Formats: sequence, structure tokens, C-alpha cells
Amino acid sequence: MQPDTATVPHERLHGLVAERFRAHGVPEHRAGLAASALCHGDLCGFDSHGVFNLPRLYLPLLESGRADPAAEPVVRSDLGACATVDADRALGLWAAAELMDDAIARAREHGLGLVSVRGATHFGCAGFHAARAAEQGMIGVVASNCGGQRIARPPLGALPLLGTNPLAVSAPALPEHPFLLDMSTTVVPTGKVRVAAGDGATIPEGWLVDDSGTSVTDPSALDGGTAHLRWLGGDPDTGAHKGFGLGLVVELLAALLSGSALGPTPGAVLGDSGRDDDIGYFLLAIDAERLRPGFAEAARAMFGAVLDCPPEGQVHYPGWHEAERAMRRRRDGVPVRARLLAELGEVVG
Repeated sequence: MQPDTATVPHERLHGLVAERFRAHGVPEHRAGLAASALCHGDLCGFDSHGVFNLPRLYLPLLESGRADPAAEPVVRSDLGACATVDADRALGLWAAAELMDDAIARAREHGLGLVSVRGATHFGCAGFHAARAAEQGMIGVVASNCGGQRIARPPLGALPLLGTNPLAVSAPALPEHPFLLDMSTTVVPTGKVRVAAGDGATIPEGWLVDDSGTSVTDPSALDGGTAHLRWLGGDPDTGAHKGFGLGLVVELLAALLSGSALGPTPGAVLGDSGRDDDIGYFLLAIDAERLRPGFAEAARAMFGAVLDCPPEGQVHYPGWHEAERAMRRRRDGVPVRARLLAELGEVVG
């Protein structure tokens, strides 16, 4: 089933989203930054992390008080090249971007910059924040846990211990086409499943399984509690332990290091599914050109070799297709579900 969509100029979509954030008390400049972070998903083709989540996730966070529109992140410790920050429930869409910019500024001075964040909320696409480093000629690494929320079970485990725990890495590559890996450590993020459920579509086998390990293609089974997400790698005998291990790496770097809420706790073992509050971020920027003069030229050669792999025109590196799609959609408009536009007060047709 194909959803009913309309094409909206990017500037118009950005304005609609920023307007909703301002109406919920987010200061104007931060509302614009939050809108940019959210629209990034739609520009790049990650609609599960785009404006779809505005009425489903971000506005309810603000309305419930779980995110504070007027919050000001507070630096708790500052060692020069690195710092720990309490986000104080700031809207993650803008807070992660501003704090990544802080990491970039530290890298410009020290060669690398690390900002470890606790008390945070959802930040949308991890890649949006990591890409800010690539735009400055740096390597960026961004990771986030899901606070105390537990979604995915360990391989062979009977209870969930971790969230989808996204990880993103960016770097300069070819002109206007940075390297940008943006991934969950589960097979897919929950948003992709929920988009399919909203569209009344089925999902591919291998995304969800039930308690017996049988594949489930009805996306509503996730929120219905009768199926759960799989890790990257699929089954234990095909590498699920690698996806789970990456999920634990994110938990270590983003949450344990920052002092945020954790997935694996004694309460989790007792069956508490938790809630996605007090999220932790790991924001790292590396000034690669300072550490290795000639890095940018070497990166162009390396990623160019990837593109030259036969068959010609078929092989690309992470971020290539997304950059192409974003350029087209900035020029031609962004496809948005009609029902979502109606929720935003936009007249379709």
C-alpha cells in the first residue's frame, strides 16, 4: 500500500515545523535548528526519523514536560578537549546540534573534542549531528542510547535490555558528498516499523520475531507486544552478537560514561521496560587535517576508489545516495504524507 503524499517545498516544510516548535515555547533560533534536524530525515529519505515524529514524539515530549522548551544545558566539568554536560531535558534536536558544535570548537583548538551529555531527549537522526563535523572538514562520531527504555533482547535473552542505540560517523569525502554512516544497532529502528504500521503495510521478514523466533511481518505487533526487534546480524549463528555488542558499545560511550539512565539494570532483569528519559549522548569531533596533514586529499582518493569499484556506477559509500536525494528534494520539494500535512495545518491539493 502506497501512502497518499504531496510534494512540499523544503523551505515551507521547515517553516511549518519551526512554527510548531515556537508555539510550544522553543526560542526562535533553536526552533529553526530543531526544524532543520527534523527535516533532515525527510530530505535524506529517512522519513521514519523526519517530520513523521513531530506530532507522534516531539510535541508530546514538550506538552508533557518531559522536554523543557526553555532548558539551557549546563557544563558540569570542562577539561579543555572534553567536557560533560547536563542537557537538563532540552529538546534534543537542537541541543545535540549545539553541543556537537561545541565538540567541533574544542577539536579546532585541541585536535579533538569530546562532549559527553546526560539528561537529554531524542535528537532525531544521529547523522544530522555527525555531519556537522564533516562540514567543517572533521571526522564526527555521534552515539545515543535510549535512556532507560528497553526495546531489544540480548541474543538468546528473554527480556529487553537495550534500546535501538544509534551510531553515526561522518567524514569529508568527495565534494558535496560526505561519508555519513547513520545506523541503529538493531536491524531497523522502531520508527521504520511504526511508519509501516501507519501506512497499513507489511514489513520484510527478519525485522521482527515473536517469542518462538518466528518472523513477523505485521508491524503493529511491535507496539502490540507480540514481537520484538532483531539485532544486526539476525540470529546468534549469523552474527546477532555483533549487533548486540555494538548496542552495548553505544550504551557504554553514550550513557555509562555520561551518567545517563541505563538499559541494563537490576530492574530490567525484573521485567521493567523503562522509559526513554535521561538519554545520553557521545559527541566526538576529530580535526583530521591537523593530526594527519593531507587527510582531505587522501579521503577523496579513498572514497573515490570505492565509487570506481566495478560495476561502474553501482557501488557507493554511506551518505552518497542521501546527499543526492537531499539535493534533489531541496530543488524539487519533499514528499510528505498528506495526513501528516493535515496535522500540521497545511492545505493539500
